[in-house]
Amino acid sequence: MRYNEKELQALSRQPAEMAAELGMRGPKKGSVLKRRLVKLVVNFLFYFRTDEAEPVGALLLERCRVIREEPGTFSISFIEDPERKYHFECSSEEQCQEWMEALRQASYEFMRRSLIFYRNEIRKVTGKVCAGLQRAGVGLQVARVGLQVAGVGLQVAEAVLRPWLMATRPPHRTPWNSSAYPRRPGSS
Repeated sequence: MRYNEKELQALSRQPAEMAAELGMRGPKKGSVLKRRLVKLVVNFLFYFRTDEAEPVGALLLERCRVIREEPGTFSISFIEDPERKYHFECSSEEQCQEWMEALRQASYEFMRRSLIFYRNEIRKVTGKVCAGLQRAGVGLQVARVGLQVAGVGLQVAEAVLRPWLMATRPPHRTPWNSSAYPRRPGSS
């Protein structure tokens, strides 16, 4: 997969869903544990030297496994090459659990499964099908901030669900709605 370096750097500056200084060891043999600022943005895990603003690298969290190794540590490996593991060491067991859960939920596959699940739940409750959610398998659009990730085609857009959610809500009266105020007899 090809990425534009400037787009990735811009993405790395976006607000993080999670960020912390963790111990990190790369997949190379003989690699030592180093302190890195680790930042989760959408489905990318960026890692920085603790004294630098530009990322040293990034992991695209697709087709990967997050595995608990020892207490307070976990690893990320990719399905294509399961022996190539990135190891992370957290300061506490709670922090380790939080990171593992967030990383598992960051992938496109997880968002797609969640979207399909919630689409089916909404259909059960309302009996309506959202046309914007019908294309879940092709060009998945997820309810989050408007963001197109590295030309992959994953569009994360709050605007997709907003019209549908508004259509499924019961109408309500607001001071700006003329039907909120009854008309006086004889007035037009």
